[in-house]
Amino acid sequence: MKKLKFYAIGFVPGLLIVFFILNKKGASCSGYLPNSRVIAESLSKEFKYSEEAKNAMTTYKIDEKFIKDSIITNGKVDFDRSHAQKKPCPDYLITYPEKNPSYEITFEKCEETVTVNGLKKLK
Repeated sequence: MKKLKFYAIGFVPGLLIVFFILNKKGASCSGYLPNSRVIAESLSKEFKYSEEAKNAMTTYKIDEKFIKDSIITNGKVDFDRSHAQKKPCPDYLITYPEKNPSYEITFEKCEETVTVNGLKKLK
């Protein structure tokens, strides 16, 4: 029982110190999940838009900034409807927002570029 007390006396303060240090530096463990990795990799590449996507953007009055900053950044990748193992360029489907999605976007993530192939308004 003494060993457990000594362990807790050292572990709990150490955990709090590490938490506050990492929190101040803005560190996060959320980037390791598949959804976060796909989004982070996609945002680091150059974006291109197909004619179909450009037409949809004009129809729905959506600009490239909204697609990158809102739909892709805050969206949820639907892995059931995506082809993540497709070679050489996997394609993904993202719904935005996560609850009661209003938009659906499909894109292909290649080595150097991301090509947005489609944009659909669900409501």
